[in-house]
Amino acid sequence: MNSSNVPHIDRMSNIYNNSVVRFYHYVFHDLSDPRTRDWFLIPSPVPGASILIGYLYFILSWGPRHMEHRKPYQLKNILVFYNFLQVLLSFWLFYEGLDAAWLRKYSWKCQPVDYSNSPDALRCLSLFYFSFIRHYGILLRISGVYIYFLAKLSELLDTVFFVLRKKEKQITFLHLYHHTVMPMVSWGATKYYPGGHGTFIGVINSFVHIIMYTYYLLAALLPQYQKYLWWKKYITTLQMGQFCLAFLHSCQLLIYDCDYPKWSLILILPNAMFFYFLFADFYSNAYKSDTKRSKSTEARENRAAKKMANGSTENGKVD
Repeated sequence: MNSSNVPHIDRMSNIYNNSVVRFYHYVFHDLSDPRTRDWFLIPSPVPGASILIGYLYFILSWGPRHMEHRKPYQLKNILVFYNFLQVLLSFWLFYEGLDAAWLRKYSWKCQPVDYSNSPDALRCLSLFYFSFIRHYGILLRISGVYIYFLAKLSELLDTVFFVLRKKEKQITFLHLYHHTVMPMVSWGATKYYPGGHGTFIGVINSFVHIIMYTYYLLAALLPQYQKYLWWKKYITTLQMGQFCLAFLHSCQLLIYDCDYPKWSLILILPNAMFFYFLFADFYSNAYKSDTKRSKSTEARENRAAKKMANGSTENGKVD
C-alpha cells in the first residue's frame, strides 16, 4: 500500500515543481521587457533582494555592534567624493529625462511605454552607450531607467556612512523605508516598464537629489560653514512637494487611457501618500520643534534679563 503511493507522491511533486517553475519563468521572464531582462541584477529578484537584506542586517545589527566600542570615522574625503558623484549622476538623470522624454516626446497627461526599437524609444531606454566597454565583442548598453535603479542602490551608502560615523539619530524609519523601497520600485520599472508615465517620478526625484546632495557636499567640504547653509529644511519641503506632484500626475491615469497599466496606481498612490506624511512628520519634528525651542529659550532669556534689570533698579545700581 505504501509502495503504491510513492509514484503518486512523486507525480504530484513533479506537477507542483513544474507549476512553480513555469509560474516563476512567466513572471520574471515572459512578462519582462526583452530589451532589459538580461541586464545585470535584472533577470532575477534574488540578487537585489540579497543586497537589501544584507543592507538591513548591517544597518540594524552588525554595523552598530561593530561600532559600539569604536570612535566614529570622519570619512571627509570619501563623503566629498561620494556626494559629488551623486550630484553629477542626479543632474545627468534629470537632464536626460527632460531632454529625451518629457520636454520633447512625452505627453504630460498619459504616456505609454514604447517597447519598440525606434530611435526615440531607444533613446529613452538607452540614453547613452558605452561603446568602449565590450565583453567578448558584445556592446554594453546602459538605460537611463537602469542607471536610476543603480543610483538607488548606490544611495544605500548614505545609511552605511551614518552607521560608520555613529549618526544613529539620522537612521529613522522614514530613512530606512525610503532607501529600501526605492531600489525595489526602480528594479520593477527597469524590468517591466522602462519608460512611459512612471518615469516622471524619477525625473523630479533626480532634481530634488541635485539640491540635497549639493547640500551634503558643501556640508562635508566646509563643515565650519554648515550653520550658514540655511536651506536644509527646504530640501524636506521639496521632498514633500515631489510626492504631491507624483500623486497628481499618476492620478491622470484614472482619467486618460494610454495603455500604461492602471494597476500600478495600487502601488504608486498609497506610497506617495505614505511618503508625504512621513516627510511631513519629519519636518514637524525636526524644524518646528527647533523653532519652538529657540522661541522658548529666547523668552527665558528675556525674562531673566528683565529680572536682572528690576533687581538692579531696586538696589539703585542702574548704569
